Amino acid sequence: MMILLVYIAIFVLSFLAVRFLARKTTRDFTSLKTVTFGDESAVNSNRFASIVSVLTIFLIWGSFTGSAWVPGFLHAPAPFVGDTSFTYTLETADGQRDDATVYVRVADFGQESENFEVDQGEGIAKNDAVAMNASRSSTILFDRNDEVTRKDGARVAAIDGVDIGPGTEIRTDAGRFALTDKGAITFSPPSGLQMEPIWLPPPEDVVARMAEIATDGYRDSTLWQHLGYSLFRVIAGFLLGALLGIPLGYAMGLSDWFRGWFEPIVEFMRPVPPLALIPLVIIWFGIGETGKIILLFLASLWIMAIAARAGVSGVNISKVHAAYSLGASKFQIMRHVIMPNSLPEIFTGARVAMGVCWGTVVAAELVAASEGAGMMIMVASKFQLTDIVLMGIILIGVIGFGIDILMRKVENVLVPWKGRS
Repeated sequence: MMILLVYIAIFVLSFLAVRFLARKTTRDFTSLKTVTFGDESAVNSNRFASIVSVLTIFLIWGSFTGSAWVPGFLHAPAPFVGDTSFTYTLETADGQRDDATVYVRVADFGQESENFEVDQGEGIAKNDAVAMNASRSSTILFDRNDEVTRKDGARVAAIDGVDIGPGTEIRTDAGRFALTDKGAITFSPPSGLQMEPIWLPPPEDVVARMAEIATDGYRDSTLWQHLGYSLFRVIAGFLLGALLGIPLGYAMGLSDWFRGWFEPIVEFMRPVPPLALIPLVIIWFGIGETGKIILLFLASLWIMAIAARAGVSGVNISKVHAAYSLGASKFQIMRHVIMPNSLPEIFTGARVAMGVCWGTVVAAELVAASEGAGMMIMVASKFQLTDIVLMGIILIGVIGFGIDILMRKVENVLVPWKGRS
């Protein structure tokens, strides 16, 4: 929740700052005109906003992980590390009370907590020493060296002068305290807002891990081989889906018979997530490359078919009538009217299908693969190597985003008439 609030705050401040500067520096008032709702062609991506968005995500990531790449004054509060202590009040069954101090040594993330000794002192309650790690809780058996134990009816009545009992939780300067069902002390030092590296490593650790795997490899394959396998599977499955899906969509858009015959199948398979087909594909085709490519083929087939059908159905009928009036044949109408006007929908479907294929290939490699980005993520997660997991996720996102940009560029070249009447 805190991370979300920080993100929203930076977004609002950046938006207001840009709007203020635009009003102060803009002299061409035509650039400030109101965009008509629904006119997508009038809205272009604000590159400055994109840069600020990426920097904001990086800043939040570094701030909440204590990254060395982020200035220290921007770091979120770190968890307590060092020596602290608290005093508990022991009360015996006959009402006698005595105080003892528990000395706590909190080690930083990734460091081993070393046990140490302290003077036990006098009285029925004895001083204790506890070693633990930051952002963790510890159950303290306070009476392990006391003269009167819980078995004798003794209990903890207060901590640092604050009364405590079963089912209650108190906070002091030392941290948060509670009692277990058996009367032991549960202690949590101040955790701050920074996340432990095992949950979210800082960006420099992820970059260092990526450089290491790119050089030395991971699971007998280099990083580029893993990504290459995934990319090959995606492209192969997508192309097969497009080669069959686009003609199928054209047939459904041009013939009521084809549409009536195939629409139940397409509409039935469209909402079925490709991941649900993994067990069936493994049973039918095994865990080799064939099964993975067929799964990606099925992931893209229905999307491409629906996109092509929508493209054909969306052609302006006045253009078809105009072509007929000029004496065009059915083949010429198909070649010069229907196909060009359906291409924008097909490219949109292709971009969606490519994204679905990326998500599907990662899931397929999670199930059974010896190479691939999904395999890296799956194996790393088993050993809690969060830096490799994040590295794989980031690379998959970057490659997917790069493919989407490439498809947009190809669309701009091949379909320059998109958005025009």
